[in-house]
Amino acid sequence: MGRSRRTIPEELLLLALDPTTGTTAQPQSLDLGLAGAQLVELALAGRIAPDGDRIAVVMARPTGDPTLDSALELLRRRGSPVRAVHWIGGPRLGLRQTYLTHLERCGMVHAVAGQMCGVLPTTRYQATETAISREIRGRLDNAIRTGVPPDPRTAALAALAHAVGLGKHLYPGNEGRSSRSRLRDLIRHDPMGGLVAHAVMDVQNGAAVQPRRPQAAGATAGAGAVRQPAARAAEPAGAPGQARHGHGRMARVGAR
Repeated sequence: MGRSRRTIPEELLLLALDPTTGTTAQPQSLDLGLAGAQLVELALAGRIAPDGDRIAVVMARPTGDPTLDSALELLRRRGSPVRAVHWIGGPRLGLRQTYLTHLERCGMVHAVAGQMCGVLPTTRYQATETAISREIRGRLDNAIRTGVPPDPRTAALAALAHAVGLGKHLYPGNEGRSSRSRLRDLIRHDPMGGLVAHAVMDVQNGAAVQPRRPQAAGATAGAGAVRQPAARAAEPAGAPGQARHGHGRMARVGAR
């Protein structure tokens, strides 16, 4: 995979950066979104594929991106397809900081050291390549405004942005309500993005620890069928901290 193309985790993180405060919006659910974005990126690279509500490795060859390849290797070691909700809900300590450090190394963000309450050290991140951030935001705005089906990368990015609760960050207030609704509806344009986005929301709602009900006999979908997730009517839950995962222990990034 060439590094001339930004990955979906990188774009999701750039979308979440608040240009005023230098902090990331929805930090806890964003951690889940980054894990999900890695799955989408690996799927677009032909390394994994959905198998019902599970993720299967179809090609173990590295992509050339160290962070993605680490996730790919972990999936490969599982030996059998893993449920997307279990993968995303697992501990991903330091994933957000890993991507922030990468963006800083690439010159797309600038780290600013500070203190909270004059005592606790904090680090805020300001986007330096604002044209890149505008281009990413512009793709979402265009898909929302025109109603034209977006390309798979933009559709997946929109699905993840909705899933982690960035809708109110990107399109705030009552005037942004229709845009948030259309952002949610973009989920249907990419099956893998939709699968992952719903898994992110399920983890936030605590579904990752619930046993899966066996499929009733005579159900229309076969065991190997790819689930086509339908768009949800409601916006993501506003309390992502309810999810049972390890992200709350990640390195502090700015003041929340």
